[in-house]
Amino acid sequence: MKPDPIQILGKYYAGHSLAGQVLLEHSTAVMDKALQIAGKMNLSDEEKEFISDACILHDIGILYTHAPEIGCYGELPYISHGYMGHDLLVSEGLPLHALVCERHTGAGITIDDIDYQHLPIPRREMVPVTLAEKIIAYSDKFFSKDPSRLSEEKSYEEVLFKIGAHGSDKAAIFAEWHKMFNL
Repeated sequence: MKPDPIQILGKYYAGHSLAGQVLLEHSTAVMDKALQIAGKMNLSDEEKEFISDACILHDIGILYTHAPEIGCYGELPYISHGYMGHDLLVSEGLPLHALVCERHTGAGITIDDIDYQHLPIPRREMVPVTLAEKIIAYSDKFFSKDPSRLSEEKSYEEVLFKIGAHGSDKAAIFAEWHKMFNL
């Protein structure tokens, strides 16, 4: 049976009005951009459906993080939202959607990144592998979860600059995605 991403969000975000609103608006903006790319790439309807559902669910793990500005009052640092979303969606029987959660942060997080930056997340590769994962990770970077900027799309230059703050290797990956997805 096909997952209903809105129903899944409702299960975890009922009673979290700001977080739920931010998550849904952000995820919808990401989905619109990702589906535009998928359309230009002539992906199948099945692939587009997966991208659509995975976009809506990609940030579901923010609930467990401490980000009060977006209505999240968990205890974990924000960077934990990817792997926490992964674990949540695995428990929901959605292992492929779970991988999108885990792999969408930045231009991906490597074991070297985790070690070098002493990141408080599980020590495993969290890098987009599939085309769908790359499309979603790329699209996600253009939209903030800042409640005052939810529908505002950032420029490529703004995103590249922000990604570049995490290393020239991350900027190079993002630039490669940009070339790949701007047909």
